[in-house]
This record gives sequence, structure tokens and C-alpha cells, in this order.
Amino acid sequence: QLRRLFGSSVPPFPPKFYLAMTEAMAEERRARLEQYLQNVTLDSNITNSDVFISFFRKLQQDTFQIETRRASLDVHLADGSSIRLDIQTSDTAERILEVTSYKMGLSRELIGYFSLFFIQDHSDRALSVVKKVAEFELPYVSLQSMKELHCKLGIRKWYMDPSLDTLLMDCRASINLLYLQAIQEIERNWVKATEEEMQELEFLQKTENKVKFLELVREMQFYGYIRLDPCICDYPEVGCSADIYVGNNEINCYIKLPTNQTREFSFKINRLRCWQVTFLGAGKDGEEETLELRFEYRDSDKWQWIVFYTKQAFLLSSCLKKIISEQMMKASKEGKEM
Repeated sequence: QLRRLFGSSVPPFPPKFYLAMTEAMAEERRARLEQYLQNVTLDSNITNSDVFISFFRKLQQDTFQIETRRASLDVHLADGSSIRLDIQTSDTAERILEVTSYKMGLSRELIGYFSLFFIQDHSDRALSVVKKVAEFELPYVSLQSMKELHCKLGIRKWYMDPSLDTLLMDCRASINLLYLQAIQEIERNWVKATEEEMQELEFLQKTENKVKFLELVREMQFYGYIRLDPCICDYPEVGCSADIYVGNNEINCYIKLPTNQTREFSFKINRLRCWQVTFLGAGKDGEEETLELRFEYRDSDKWQWIVFYTKQAFLLSSCLKKIISEQMMKASKEGKEM
């Protein structure tokens, strides 16, 4: 039916497993569905259609055998607190975000600056943002299918340009969300602050001056970026390990070379021509699935492919789309003002 409505713009759908799914098969199914989502979301006419939303709702419920019923769902904030919602298992992320925002007092016109994410907290206090939840995805169903990953559902800001913070300063709820997330990212070492800056932030935190706190942290390195878990890359040579920060029109990497030297590289988004995510197959002996994101990048006067092997490849892809979308909106706005 989708093909009849939208023609060849609809990507081919991943095949079903007709036998009972093992854990590895379920993992592969999730990855292939996510890859399908990444492709189909390129066309908002498809994803905004009632036909697609109904189709994908049924697909998720059938795949993971979860019927529509009432349930409770916790949406976590960056300080560890949570908001408990009474939901239907078939409620979409868009609906759950709306209800969460209403409960927090977030202005309706600001909802689009936030999104739901699947998040992991680790015993070493590291924080992993596993993926952004698509608006038409069913968070309850996805969480049930990801139980072995011990994920939780969280609300976070969803824009990559830190200057957009200024648009959210007239709403107490949005200020509070930004403030809690900033504190979390400083504590988890996502944001790089000097000792002097840390002292000033601590003072502002004690006096609960949230606006000044956000103004100060906005000037710090990697504020507004999403940090990925350490991964493997093939740049500048095969087999390097990398810490990746994505935001503010760049992919910034601290890459450890085979010689144990660490070098910083910044891949500017305006030099990136295209990228793709590939599912390389389920891991062996219960390991997580293998994903790669490769992008074509202009380095000096030549184009080359650079590859990251990361379970957060889809998240990185979403971030790149968001950066480019914000760049286009900014350019359009500036063009109208000229």
C-alpha cells in the first residue's frame, strides 16, 4: 500500500523471520528496521502519513508480539528523576513527548526542540545515548524489545547548534531541561571546562542562577555536542580507536593511533558529501550487532571514505541529518532577511 501511494520513493522493506526469533535474530531485526527507518525518514511526506504510521505501529507490535493495552512508562530527566505516564502500548513517541511536555509545563511551541532518546547508564558513570526515538516509533514496544540492553527512555534537547538555546530562555520548563542536561554532561565529562570555569559554574549552581549558568556553559568546548561511546575507525589508518563528539557543524574525534599517540581531528560537515550506515551482521557469541557509518570527506584536494564502526551509527546519522537541516534553515532565514 505504501508503494502504491508513494511509488519508488519507499525503500524496500526488510524481510521477516517466519520462525521463532532467537535473541541474535531479534537484534538483527531491530537493526534492519532501524536502517529502514533511517532511509524512509528522508521523505517526511511518507512518515507524516496516517497510512505509514498505522503500518509501522502494527509492524512493531506484530514483530515483538505486544498487543495494545494500558501500561505505565517512565520518562527520565537528566538529573535521574522521572515522570511516570499512563499510556497505551501503541502510543507513538510523538504522543508520549506531548504528554511529557504538558506534565512539565513546557510551552507547546517549544516541543520541537526536544525529543525522546533511549539511554544507558553504566556502572562507571559513563552515559550512552543509544538512539533518538523516531516520532512514529512505539517507545514501550521498543523498550521491551531492548530489555537486554537495560535502556531507559529519556527526554533531551534535539538540536545541534548551541546558539538555539537562546530561543528557549522564556520558558521555565525548557530552561530547567537545558540546565539539568548541562549539569549531567559536565559531570560525565562531555563538556570540557577549565578549573576556573568549574568554580564559576559551581557558584552559579549553588545560587540556582540557571540562565547565567547556561550562558557560561554555552561558551565551553563540546557544549551542545553528543558524545558517542569509544569506537573503532579507519582514519588516519586502519584499527584506530576514537572518541567522537558530534555537534556545531563538525564531527570532532580524539583518535588513538597504533603508536598510542592521540591526535584530534575535526571533520567539518560542509566538507562531507554523503554518508551511509551499513549493518554488517550480528556479532558472534552473543556480541552486539556490528554497524558502520562511512562518509565521503574532502580532505585537502581529494575525496576519501572514512569509516566508523560503532553501535551508535544510526544516532550519528541522525545527528548529521539534524546539523544539515539546521544549516539549511539558517541559510534560508538569512536569505529572506537580505
